[in-house]
Amino acid sequence: MDVQDAKLLEVDSQQDVGDPDAYVRAVMRWHFSEETGSPFWMSRRGSLGFDPIQDVRGVEDLSLFPNLIDEMRAVDVDDLRPRGLVGDSTRSTVFESGGTTGSPKRFLMFEEWFQKYLAWVGRVSASGLGGTGINLLATVPTGPHMIGEVTARQARFLGGHRFVIDLDPRWVKFLIQKGEYGQVKEYVDYLVGQTADILLTQNIGMIQTIPILLERIAERDDLVERVRSTVKRIAWGGAHLDADARHMLRNEIFPGIPIVGGYGSTTILSVAAERAEGGFEDLATFDTFSPYVFMRVVDPQTSADVPFGERGQVVMNHVTKYALIPNNLERDTGIRVPAKQGQIGCAVADVAPLDSFGGGAVTNGVY
Repeated sequence: MDVQDAKLLEVDSQQDVGDPDAYVRAVMRWHFSEETGSPFWMSRRGSLGFDPIQDVRGVEDLSLFPNLIDEMRAVDVDDLRPRGLVGDSTRSTVFESGGTTGSPKRFLMFEEWFQKYLAWVGRVSASGLGGTGINLLATVPTGPHMIGEVTARQARFLGGHRFVIDLDPRWVKFLIQKGEYGQVKEYVDYLVGQTADILLTQNIGMIQTIPILLERIAERDDLVERVRSTVKRIAWGGAHLDADARHMLRNEIFPGIPIVGGYGSTTILSVAAERAEGGFEDLATFDTFSPYVFMRVVDPQTSADVPFGERGQVVMNHVTKYALIPNNLERDTGIRVPAKQGQIGCAVADVAPLDSFGGGAVTNGVY
């Protein structure tokens, strides 16, 4: 690898790579060279039907790649490790997807990427709460999903304690698939009870939770009063929050408390951040850590981008020296919105889940 490629491949939390097409070409040389590529991609180079190094000349050519995401359900994670990573850059953790459309998919989260991605999130979603010592209440899966580790780092950034209520979204999906809706309600009630206990007895300054729990908190006067008096920021993610509920929570239930969402997945090793201002038609609008992670919104029948302002199916791409995950057709739809100036791909507004995906039904649980 030459010096120019090494410089291009260094992730910058300011999102300044100069020429995105040159960056993509450098990523191709990295992942498809014997010296630096991973066993996973090197073993597939000959069966792609094109030469990634010669034929992928820029961002648009990434569409040549097939969606190989389902192979992540069974691949040995060691085969995902690029040979070119050395020293501290090799430190990694295994995280898994939620298993919504089948058995979970597994990915390596490299510590170096994790830190740079979180630095970007901190910059674009600046809360002003860093180092204030406030406590975080996180009702999230502590593992094997990524969000558990994210909240641990959030709490350290805040300088306070992390209170955790472990959420098992796979158990909820299992119950739904069996038709055990009564047990699902009991499980959610159980989570609400734990949340209430912490909120009413501890000094909580920030909440990280899922939409259904946020809506259930809003149904209890004692919890609403407590949140209004102590909480300075609410973050949600993991499931859909419809526009009407979002408007009510922001404007009627918790006015004056920032309520911010995140959209993403372990599959892209990051989360798209909600715009603080300038959202499409006052809907939750999400931007990615472009050009390292970027989105498209397509017509699922033609794979062509839908016009701006129209709804289509979300396609995610992760393109770094740490991982190559191109053309992942997500189980969500969204409205295509222009990306911010200087970024590639697009932004996505009003994300909503699909009822079916890949010829089968999608079990949309609590996360």
